[in-house]
Amino acid sequence: MKGYMIFRFTCLALLWLFLCYLMISARGFTAWTMFIIIVSGIVVFVPIYKKYIRDSNGKS
Repeated sequence: MKGYMIFRFTCLALLWLFLCYLMISARGFTAWTMFIIIVSGIVVFVPIYKKYIRDSNGKS
């Protein structure tokens, strides 16, 4: 991964963590909140993994 890709991934991860923190602080930690956090993590990070990590390793 190049430097700018690492920077973009880090910014996205920090934003996601901040939004998760806001959700937990507003609603409390319940099973539904945990489910939403897990699903949102899958929706956000799996496509990024497929695009940048898996494809770059396959082409090298």
